Amino acid sequence: MSKFNRGTVRAATGASPIVSEPTPSGTTHEGAPGYAREAKSELFLLAVTNMVGERTFYETADARDTRYEHLVRQLAVADPVWTAGFLAWLRGEANMRSAAIVGAAEFVHARLTAGGDQQPPRRDHTVEGTDSLSYSLASNRRVIESVLQRADEPGELLAYWVSRHGRAIPKPVKRGIADAVQRLYTERALLKYDTASHGFRFGDVLDLVHPSPAADKPWQGPLFSHALNRRHNRPWTPDPEALPMIAFNATLRELGVEDPERHLLDPEKLQRAGMTWEDVLSLAGAKVAKAKLWEALIPSMGYMALLRNLRNFDDAGVSDQVAQTVAAKLADPAEVARSRQLPMRFLSAHRAARSLRWAYPLEQALGHCLAHIPALHGRTLVLVDTPTSMTPVSSKDATLMRWDAAVIFGVALAARCAAADVVSFSSTARMWGDPHGAHTKVFPVQAGESLLRAVERWKSGGWFLGGGTATAAALRKHFAGHDRVVVVTDEQAGVDPTEVTASVPAQVPMYTWNLAGYERGHAPSGSRNRHTFGGLTDQAFRMIPLIEAGRDATWPWQ
Repeated sequence: MSKFNRGTVRAATGASPIVSEPTPSGTTHEGAPGYAREAKSELFLLAVTNMVGERTFYETADARDTRYEHLVRQLAVADPVWTAGFLAWLRGEANMRSAAIVGAAEFVHARLTAGGDQQPPRRDHTVEGTDSLSYSLASNRRVIESVLQRADEPGELLAYWVSRHGRAIPKPVKRGIADAVQRLYTERALLKYDTASHGFRFGDVLDLVHPSPAADKPWQGPLFSHALNRRHNRPWTPDPEALPMIAFNATLRELGVEDPERHLLDPEKLQRAGMTWEDVLSLAGAKVAKAKLWEALIPSMGYMALLRNLRNFDDAGVSDQVAQTVAAKLADPAEVARSRQLPMRFLSAHRAARSLRWAYPLEQALGHCLAHIPALHGRTLVLVDTPTSMTPVSSKDATLMRWDAAVIFGVALAARCAAADVVSFSSTARMWGDPHGAHTKVFPVQAGESLLRAVERWKSGGWFLGGGTATAAALRKHFAGHDRVVVVTDEQAGVDPTEVTASVPAQVPMYTWNLAGYERGHAPSGSRNRHTFGGLTDQAFRMIPLIEAGRDATWPWQ
């Protein structure tokens, strides 16, 4: 009798890097069995969903940030190489700016407290042009430098350090910031980011960390002097030879006040002067038609600035010809990759825009942004968690809910599956008082439908259900011999007679996509066909085909 060589063969699955305990030692916030994760796994899931200073449904901002800091400090000492790689990736590909800055500061503070950076440094990961003895991958200096990717971030890191650890700035922090300053401080950056709204201006950073001008940037010495003079209110006229953009900016500002119609509508002049769109709109006031101003500004605007101003372009009446240049940039895959926008930003822009002329470029951009979502063979059950607990991602934009991210990922994944059933679920407790019942609604996937249109259909058609999270009941209700199950959720399942993991046959892979990063999850993870990933980007989706091919998936930066 043949035991293995049968008509249907299920491939052995590999392991995933996010590992939890095999049996639950506690509960979720809603009382279901909760599986604790080992420290690296807990940190990863928390960091890729943590906006810093923002509360979630079950955790206050302080509790969440404290847990994050504790995990970084623990791992900075226990495994500095892993933590250093993670923080660099977090600020880079994952584009989690605040979490990376906080993480780098706590990494260094923890290691210095524990006597870190005293051991002989690694020599196998160094940066060209630096002293390998002080700049290894896991050195404190290198970690600080690696998370500073925008010119306002050296000041951000200093502001955080002083608020948490006092005004004594350790040498590794100073040197790491100095390295970043050499790379990031330019004339355009100073004009954009060195504003009075910041507690730590460019001049403050220079006073505290004393960077040397880069050897290959002869203009950086005069730039540093100018930043110091303007911070300390010392009169100084920028040299048009050494700092041509800053000098021309000062001239154009004066001319713009006198005659904005003449001087603020030349795109070449605005770009040459490094004028931001905020500056130009402020200088012009109501003296110049907004459409003309935007059309002059658009050629020099960055990707994020374009994305957030689509509604303003429509309100002002920007021409279709100019709008086409914006659309081309929005849809450019290289521009999308370089911008590292979160997928929800495209949904937010789509909802804000008044004109349909942005719909297709935003759809293309969202597709490029979700490039790592894999195509999967066989039948897939996609469960999308839409309870009340999937609250706004950020208080700064209360229109973007975590359940929006869940729908984007769930529908995008379904569209790339050979066959998929997509189900929105919550609990029936809210509607009928049954704590163990699942309130579900099947979402019919339409071939060829735009992802943005599908998300809006989900919203307008009543697939955001509210209530609690009855994951186990939803699985029992909708699993029907599928090849795999993907649950997009915050994992805070309610009490149920059957555990979540037992609601799917053990031989069927179940992937949890975590969108909140709470301490305990609804199922084990790491092996045995149970795997948890997470985040607000598509970065970790690439792990699914690796695991199903029998290969062990690694962390995204490895």
